[in-house]
Amino acid sequence: MAQLLAPAELIAQVTTALDELSEQLRRVPLTEYSKPSSLPGWSNAQLIAHLASLAKAAVRQFESAGAEDVPPMYDGGAEGRIEAINMTALMRPQSLQTLVLDALAQLRASLPAAEPNWEAVVGYRPGAKVADMMYATWREMLIHATDLDQMARPPASWPAEFCAHLFRALEARVPQGARLVLQPHGKTRTVLGQGEKSWVLSGTDFDLAAWLAGRGIPGAIRVTAAADGAADPQLLPWPSDRLMQR
Repeated sequence: MAQLLAPAELIAQVTTALDELSEQLRRVPLTEYSKPSSLPGWSNAQLIAHLASLAKAAVRQFESAGAEDVPPMYDGGAEGRIEAINMTALMRPQSLQTLVLDALAQLRASLPAAEPNWEAVVGYRPGAKVADMMYATWREMLIHATDLDQMARPPASWPAEFCAHLFRALEARVPQGARLVLQPHGKTRTVLGQGEKSWVLSGTDFDLAAWLAGRGIPGAIRVTAAADGAADPQLLPWPSDRLMQR
């Protein structure tokens, strides 16, 4: 497995992701807000509303880190999160654009103060620390940038460090009894899972990461099963109910 990023390195990566996403959002035509995104079941407006909501929630987590009674990630839990997204998505596109850009700017401004509290408890998920919230922010910003525009921000634009992180974090999607050997071109292999059913998946690191994240891949992944005639591996749903590896 790759080494975890140092706090300053991860904060720099998240800062870059926020800057790139903000610039991308400024270029989204307001007439496109009501149209479907590449994320099934989500319009562009809903996805943008989610980014604004996530940014505000992350700021609250960072600012309350280590408190005796840390707040939850979202008021009202999962249901409150979806309700807020759907309501916010009804805003006029110009107002929604202003809202999300302001929220991302506030999140960016909060990042430097997170490093001294790196292992302080937050309410993001049970057992979560500031570092976990930072990695989650990185995932949300980069993956949803691709969901908004796969042509402008394809998985090929994801940093190698981010792909390595997704290999670790999304091991939670590997079913019990399965073992996936990821072989990125020209890089060290990564083994996910410890099951008896085994597959080797070969491709670029970003294609493998996108496949693990449930996104479309621009290239090809070669799948080789240890047993002849075995079907391609299937993944579990996105692990939204528990903490993922950093």
